[in-house]
Amino acid sequence: MRIAVVDGYSTGRALVSALRNRGSACIHVQSSPEMSEYFTRGFEPGDYETTLAGGGEPSELAAELTRLGVRRVVAGTESGVILADTLAHLMGLPGNRHETIAARRDKVLMGRVAAAAGVATPLGEAFDDAAEAEAWYLERGLSEAVVKPPSSAGTDNVRFCRTPAEVREACRVVLAAANLYGQRNSVVLVQERVHGVEYYANTVSHEGVHRVAELWRYTKRTGGSGFPIYDYEEPVPVGSAEAAPLRAFVGAALDALGVVSGAAHTEVMMTARGPVLIETGARLGGGTSPALVEKFSGTSQTALFADSLIDPARLAAFDDSAVTWSRAVRNVALINHEAGMVRSLDWTAELEALPTLVGLTHGVRPGALLEATTDLINSPGYVYLAAEDPADVDRDYRALRALEQGGLYLGAPVRRGV
Repeated sequence: MRIAVVDGYSTGRALVSALRNRGSACIHVQSSPEMSEYFTRGFEPGDYETTLAGGGEPSELAAELTRLGVRRVVAGTESGVILADTLAHLMGLPGNRHETIAARRDKVLMGRVAAAAGVATPLGEAFDDAAEAEAWYLERGLSEAVVKPPSSAGTDNVRFCRTPAEVREACRVVLAAANLYGQRNSVVLVQERVHGVEYYANTVSHEGVHRVAELWRYTKRTGGSGFPIYDYEEPVPVGSAEAAPLRAFVGAALDALGVVSGAAHTEVMMTARGPVLIETGARLGGGTSPALVEKFSGTSQTALFADSLIDPARLAAFDDSAVTWSRAVRNVALINHEAGMVRSLDWTAELEALPTLVGLTHGVRPGALLEATTDLINSPGYVYLAAEDPADVDRDYRALRALEQGGLYLGAPVRRGV
């Protein structure tokens, strides 16, 4: 079976590996010649039979993929969502609803479409003028707001604001910038900030049947300039009482946004008034090591998606309520506290010495400038900690944070005996 992957970056790389291990051949479609190194690092063109440029007429590209015998077209990362769904529609292949295609990429439309279907969303509006955004914030009487680009990913220029002046400045920055995919931000999205416990669900769907492969609970912190910084995330058993309202809510959100066949990553805030949709990406969740997830839970979103592409019946037979974890697991985002030049990678040995560390992924290069971590994009990487006793995981998490405070990534002397 031949499968086309649009922008096979981020977790898309793991998907291609899983597909090849299952005997499928893959073709890469590059939606744009410009892409942030944050996504393209580690990309291997040799994993594909060929690479096609996607910047031309989609109908011509669809005809070429048909000629090559492609049976499915999927997005490897967020930048490939629109083109992948467009190609699937033109080729008559399984895919998501075409009439809601824009709402699966543009967070402004996403909120409107979801709200119209009865899915709870934050109060929000789009602006092309920072002063108008400030006035709206005042008129609505909000105490806090989230300002973000409408079509980016991660925490790219996302900022938490508490004052009208902060809203105006955050909007000015977004409107003057391009997003992670090199596209200028013509508008900026301003939303009320909702509070509660934040989760994300990594799902796989086919013909409107949704299965939750992974459910995780976020812990985030706010940086000094109001930017959200990822701290860590822990898995939640999909069949648990904690997960029940989230599973139903995520399914309703996917239906509203027209996610019918494919992977999705949905972020939800469980508030005092119930679950509220933060956003949905119609693609695989990022920042993950599928092999480690599979080791401790028996499956991963990547593995389930690969299985469903080859044999959709396997998805219908998958019982997501049985997804549990054999160990206490924590996916910890690395935080660098002070910008500087990286001397070496000796620091990796310090982390690998932590008893519960089972995986380390990073993009740090010796001799390169490492920025202070202000968002997900400039985090040095992430680690997985796992143990039978959650207290052991927490001990090593605290030890890791203490090492970071000592200038770990820049080669400063480390603090031992924590």
